Amino acid sequence: MERTKEISNFFYGQYFSEGVKITAGCIVPVLVSASLGYFGIGTLISLGALLVGLSDTPGAPSHRRLGMLSTALLCMLTYIIIIHVNFSVPLTTIVVALLSFCFAMLAVFNARAATVGSMCTLMMLFNVHHELVDTEKWMYLIYIAVGGSWYMLISMSLLQIRPYRVAQQELSESIRHVADYIRLKANFYDPKIDVDTNYLKLIEKQVEVHKHQELVRDILFRSKRSIKDTTKIGRFLTLIFSDIVDLFEQSMTTQYDYNAIKTTYGEHGVLIPFKDVLIKLTHEMDNMAYAINANRMPKAIYSFEQDIEYLREEVEKLDKKQINTIPLKKIIINIRGIVKYLEDIYSYSSSKISDIPRQEIDSASQFITRDQIDWKKFKSNLSLESSVFRHALRMSLVLSGTYLTLSLISFNPNGIYWTLLTIMVILKPGFGLTQERNLQRLIGTVVGGVIGATIVFTIHDPAIRFVLLIFFFLTAYSLFRINYIIAVMFMTPYVLIMLSFNGMNTFEMAKERIFDTFLGGVIAFLSNYLIFPNWESTQFRGNMRSLLLANYNYIAQALQILAGENLSRTAYKLARKEVYIASANMGSTFQRMLTEPKWRQKYTKEVNRFVILNHIFSSYSANLLTQVNQADISTFNKEQVKLLRRILSDLEKGIVLLPAPEGQQDDFKNNAEFPKFDEGTADEEEHRLITEQLQFLNKISGDLHRVTQELIDRSAAIEENEKIKVING
Repeated sequence: MERTKEISNFFYGQYFSEGVKITAGCIVPVLVSASLGYFGIGTLISLGALLVGLSDTPGAPSHRRLGMLSTALLCMLTYIIIIHVNFSVPLTTIVVALLSFCFAMLAVFNARAATVGSMCTLMMLFNVHHELVDTEKWMYLIYIAVGGSWYMLISMSLLQIRPYRVAQQELSESIRHVADYIRLKANFYDPKIDVDTNYLKLIEKQVEVHKHQELVRDILFRSKRSIKDTTKIGRFLTLIFSDIVDLFEQSMTTQYDYNAIKTTYGEHGVLIPFKDVLIKLTHEMDNMAYAINANRMPKAIYSFEQDIEYLREEVEKLDKKQINTIPLKKIIINIRGIVKYLEDIYSYSSSKISDIPRQEIDSASQFITRDQIDWKKFKSNLSLESSVFRHALRMSLVLSGTYLTLSLISFNPNGIYWTLLTIMVILKPGFGLTQERNLQRLIGTVVGGVIGATIVFTIHDPAIRFVLLIFFFLTAYSLFRINYIIAVMFMTPYVLIMLSFNGMNTFEMAKERIFDTFLGGVIAFLSNYLIFPNWESTQFRGNMRSLLLANYNYIAQALQILAGENLSRTAYKLARKEVYIASANMGSTFQRMLTEPKWRQKYTKEVNRFVILNHIFSSYSANLLTQVNQADISTFNKEQVKLLRRILSDLEKGIVLLPAPEGQQDDFKNNAEFPKFDEGTADEEEHRLITEQLQFLNKISGDLHRVTQELIDRSAAIEENEKIKVING
């Protein structure tokens, strides 16, 4: 995408609009109150708006309302509790421990609940040393409630005025991530690219694609307006998303081993044109995403007929040299499929409402992930086996212990708050993310502190300072989810400029903030090592099992097709979605494993191989199911069914090696019945290709079983060695 479009795309996008909304919610109360001579009241109202605003993450309108209302009510309750005990260090220590544990445990339910818990923890920390007289206590509570109500009014009003805007922005983001995925796929046709390295990048991008597709599902399919509205735009966005998901699956399909393709065709120079066409497709998708984000009807900028014809001519040249070109022909068909999805999306803009089918929309509810507040789930996680429970315990002990220690040595009250805030923000369930956030916050605070102090000492005009304050605030919260280090870099000057209006010594405040941030970062980093550490290297088996199970259920659908059953499109897509979810979870697990200390990375090599093999298997499975569904069943033969049986058997062996976690029901059901076919003499090209696909899948499934066995054996050997070390003292 052109640089000017990139910039305008950011200003049209959800991150900037969220930043503007939070800025308006927080700055307007300060402006109004300051003009009336009540600057302190304005900051309290701003705090209430900020807490509710940060909990207003993208999602269905009903979920956003519930999240904001829950944040407002729980924050008020937290405020009431903490201000009635903060006169006593022992009482405050106990309350900090209990509340921080409970709030961290809310992550058991879903990401929105986790954000609500974080905002409540922030409210608690803000008031650990905030001693007030009785009258002020209740007035401060009212001001914070007013701020929260003010932000909710802004947010819900915007949702009513522009109900589809958030869906457009998130859909645009989703399309851009799919385009990035295809760019990485295009690299496979570059002879200079290392295949295994590119696979790891591909898997990482797949995690991002899944995350944004789930957000779009949540926004579109949980919204009654989007599904039932008679206006065109709700159905239009839903159908675009459905086609983008199908396009993503089309891009995932793999016909042959990329290493083999490079070996066979690399020297003939035919692969680079394939890469160029795929890159051109991603430019088309970027343009589509930009148009949707800008609230415009997407229009095509390229025609791909000549490109595809050129690829065919290049392949025909190889045919004349008696080189097998079936894989390249299948890739051309795949590219045609992607182009067809893009053409369908463009055609929707000229369709009438009555022309737009409702089939996809009516079945949408089946694709939504249900994240209900289930207290049984909360109870089942009250165990050291749960990563959320371990994180909650760590958060509780570290926050309360740090508060008690700093209070006993008479540490600066503002320093206590800032140190605890740093710990809360940096301390994450996984070691790698904590380490990353630690470094980002420290660098951002140091650089931001220098910028803020320079501004305060060189610019004395209050009006200019206030304009800069708004700029820093807006930029920080616009970039918060894009680039954390830059967000902190802008947030620190905002805090220093805000404090300068209260007549505080900004230089001293900057030094204190940097020291407090460093202290909090060191405490958070060490606690992840020492207090109930949560190492991914000991918890990857559950995700491996889920992934093998999802692949088993996905490929088993071929049996239904061969048995003559009609496989519904919805059932197929649901099975495909489970593979995507399991693949994304496994990919995230592997990424976190790579960020752990070297001495903890005991299984990285095996897990790396497992993740790559799974990605190859999933890609081939998608292609196989498409071919089986389109082929004539009567011409299938006994050998193909035998291969399918072996594939499922290998996956089953891997699943059996990884039993369901204790306390969870084993949801694996094997397919005991296989359709019977004759030996068959069909020599049609399509069925020969299916046989080749099955043979390759059989090889990959065997490799998956072997690497799973290697992991289990290696894990048992390591555990045995550790026991021997303990016995020998």
